Amino acid sequence: MSSDKRAVLDRGPEALTGRIVSIETPGTDLKIPFNNGYEHFKPTSRRANTSEGPLPVYEWWERTEMSS
Repeated sequence: MSSDKRAVLDRGPEALTGRIVSIETPGTDLKIPFNNGYEHFKPTSRRANTSEGPLPVYEWWERTEMSS
């Protein structure tokens, strides 16, 4: 998979594993399902050096609950 379709997640819940994730549209906010809710991440201008090469960094900014 090309590195332009992957990103690194920064901050958010410690229990959230898999900090390198697939992204559909680079530069748009991410909404990750986790523990009956969603963790929201915004793109930053930073890049991180990873085992998959340099990837864009997305920073956690809020959590919302799933509706029942």
